[in-house]
Parts: sequence; structure tokens; C-alpha cells
Amino acid sequence: MTDHADVTDHALRLLRQDRRLAELAAFPFDFDLDRAAHGHVEEVRLASGGPLETVAGDDTGGSYFVCADGSVLYADSEGAAGIIGSSVDEALELVIGLPGWRGYTGLSPDDGEEKILARVAETEEEIREYYGIDEERAELRAALGFPERSPVELVGRLRAALLRTEPHFVLLNADEGCAYDRLGPAGPPLWEPVLAAGRADLARLREGDRTAWCDVAEDPVRRRITLRAAQFDRAEGDLEPLRHLLRHETRSSMTDELRLAAVLVGLYGDTGDLPLLLEVRETDFDTMCGLGGMPEPGASADELRQWARALDESMFGTDPSDEPVSTWTGLARDQGMTELARVTLIRKLDTIFMDQGRLHRPEAPRALATAPLSGLARDFEELGDLPQALRAQRLYAALQQTARDRASARHSQARLEREAGRLPQAADSLAAVREALAAPGDDSARHWRQVNLGRFIAEEHYRLALALADAGHPEESRALLTAADAILGELSENAARGVRELAERAATRVREVS
Repeated sequence: MTDHADVTDHALRLLRQDRRLAELAAFPFDFDLDRAAHGHVEEVRLASGGPLETVAGDDTGGSYFVCADGSVLYADSEGAAGIIGSSVDEALELVIGLPGWRGYTGLSPDDGEEKILARVAETEEEIREYYGIDEERAELRAALGFPERSPVELVGRLRAALLRTEPHFVLLNADEGCAYDRLGPAGPPLWEPVLAAGRADLARLREGDRTAWCDVAEDPVRRRITLRAAQFDRAEGDLEPLRHLLRHETRSSMTDELRLAAVLVGLYGDTGDLPLLLEVRETDFDTMCGLGGMPEPGASADELRQWARALDESMFGTDPSDEPVSTWTGLARDQGMTELARVTLIRKLDTIFMDQGRLHRPEAPRALATAPLSGLARDFEELGDLPQALRAQRLYAALQQTARDRASARHSQARLEREAGRLPQAADSLAAVREALAAPGDDSARHWRQVNLGRFIAEEHYRLALALADAGHPEESRALLTAADAILGELSENAARGVRELAERAATRVREVS
């Protein structure tokens, strides 16, 4: 990263040029430029992938980082982090004006001037028992050109900065990939920004904006979000726009939102809608299955409402916080809110890592429901975040209990490792696949040679052999090719047929580099 701070942060430049000022910033205000050379207590990176420059540290092991846009991210040594200023100048104003700022991250302007001033006065009196801050603050402010701001204003600035941390400035442990805790307040729940555009479109539909009726209905993402907005903001006059959206949602086949639209229409109990609902159900095989149980022609209004109400209670409802997180992360991703989706999924994965008891099935406490982990791996892969996808997939694989599930999970792990360029790890994962098949311990994988699992495993062996050859690892690629050929030799004819072309290509490439 270029020394962005030197170019744009006047106060930081002065500290670097004047040793007296740098020493004042370090003590008593605990913004020590010399500590930057030591780095943070552990390797870290931003979840969003942006650059970080360490510019200072404090005596508790915390670090001040400058991000690509100049914002200053503070990370403590206990695993919490947050933005504290839009520039180093702003961050320095904070640490000089509020030397006890780390104790104020829970304060808000809403707490009122009296409470804020009392809290700051109490903290600063405690500091003055050990060393002076008043003359030092006045000298440093004057030298750096900072105005004297009230503690109330500085607390307001701190809170506003902390609320900017998510989603673009979430800090991760570089090795493990887990996120630092929030330093200060949490922002709005994910569903609020996700639903914002849908709420606006719903309002336009209600106003009778015919352009909106066309634009929203034709755009599958806007249509889905508007239907979700209608789910949580139900109004008596929405039937006609709901019918309109329902008709168009059939273009996406059997989505959750198609079922939702049918439910919202059905709740009105207008039997005149039965032909439309039945037509929607008959769109294709998937809609026939997904909308099963719908009342047949001639049903009463009560029967229609009863059907819709039962589905509404079991699958939808009116509280957005009751929706699965995947609903909101999927809609966030579809709207281009990639970082919002990524951060939410990372924190969900962190929660599982910290407490795997969350995976226990209520009806069978000793059994684990590991599907959330494989779902997270897929979600991260769709976001292009292979490190997080691998983190989820590795835990998922480690928790599998049958030979077939272990082999399948390790196969997927190997694929992700290969795609992430972690070829030795991928080779180890494929060795674990072979071990699970050779010494299964149960009969769950007894048909692996005849089904797609065997074919997929063979293909991944050949793909990794190719990758190893291309990466200049002839010995490893030869060993993997031998293992791949042995697996291919065990497959049924049907399973092997689709693999042979890839096998020949891999063999040719391995010979070229040997």
C-alpha cells in the first residue's frame, strides 16, 4: 500500500516529522508511532480484501490501521475492532480529545449531554491521578491545528465511525479466518438494507405507478424483494399488485417468493383468484410439487384462506427477524450487497465454530445436523470467497460419521483446495477420500464404484494431477495419476465412460513434465 496517510493526513505527517509531538501522542494519549514497526499481535486482513497499513499502536497491544480510503481501524489485542475515524487526523482528534475513548464505545448522543460529560469527567479524573493530560492536550491540539471540540461531539463522531465498520472494514484473523468482534454498537439487522429497495418499489406499486408495475414485474430480483416487502408490510389494498407479481414470478419457476405470492393472494379469500392460482401451480413440474395441497376449483373462500394461512404460519409470517439468515444473505447477494452477505455469513460460521452444540438435533441430541455448514460452504463459494468456503467445508468434513459422507465431503474439500491453489492440501484431502473408501467401517459407500460419487472422485484426482503438473510438481502429479488410474479401474463401465477423456489428457500432461 502507498503511504496514503502521508499524502492526506496533515497531523500524522507532523507527528512523523517532530519527535516531541510524536512523544506527546504516545504518552499520555497512547498513539505510539514506534509500535507500528512491531505490527499487530497476530496477522490480520480485511474480509473485503482491502489493504491495511499499521500506523501506530498502544500499550495494551492494540493497533491503528489505515485502510484504502483513509479510514482508521482500531483493533485491540482481545479480538475486537472498529473504525474510529474517516482519516488519521480524525482519529487523532478523538484519542487526544477523549483519552479514555475505549471506555465510551457503548455511548451514544442519545444518552444525553449530562451522562456523557459525567462519564468523561469520571474517566479523566482517574487518569489525572497518575499523570497530566490537560497541558499536554492543549499543546498537542495547538501544534496539530485541532480545534477544541466538546466530549459530546467527539462521542457522536466515534459512534458514527464505529457504525461504518460493517460491512467493508471487518477484520479477520489471517490464519483462521474468524472475524473480530464489533467494537461498539451493532448496525441495523441485515433485513433492513436488503428490504429497502423492495419497500420503495412496493410504495410505488401502491401509488399506481404504471412504470413501476412494468419495471418491477420484469426484473426478477426487484420482484422478489418487493414480494418480501409485502410479506412484512401487509395492506388491505395490495391484492391487485400481488396478482400482478404472482403472474410474473412464474417465470422463475418454483421460488420461495412464488409460494409467498400465492399465499398472500390466497389470504384475501377471493375465490375468483382460484383459476389464477391453479394456473400458476400448473406452470411446470416443480410448481406442481411446490404448490401441492392448493384448493381445487369450487373451493370456498374459507378453504382458500385456510390453505394460505397454514402455509403462512409454517413458512412465512410477518416478522423479518424470524426468517432464516439465508433468505437475507441470498437477497443481499442478488442486489450486489456482497460484503453485507459475506460478513453475515462469516459471523454465522464463527458462531458454529465457537459452539458446535448449535448443530445438535433437538429430537436426537447426539446427532449433528451438519447441513448448515455445507450450505455455508456453497454460499461462500458463490460469493467467490474460497478461504471461508474451505473453513466451512473442513469443519463439515470433520463432522461426517459415515464412510460415504466422509468421502463425499473430503472430495468437495479437495476441489475447493485445488481451486484456491492449495495443491498439497488438496492431495491430502484426496488421500483421506481413498482411506474412507478402503477402510469404510460401515457399508454406506459399498456402491461407490457404480454411482456418480466414484466418477466425481476419479475426476478430481485427474484434475489435481493436471494442476500439479502445471505447477511444476512432476513427482506429486505422477503419484496422483497412479492413484487416479487405480480408482478408474474400479469404476463400473457407465461411471468410467465419462472420465476417460480427462484421464488421457492428464496422463499426457504428466508425461510432458516428467
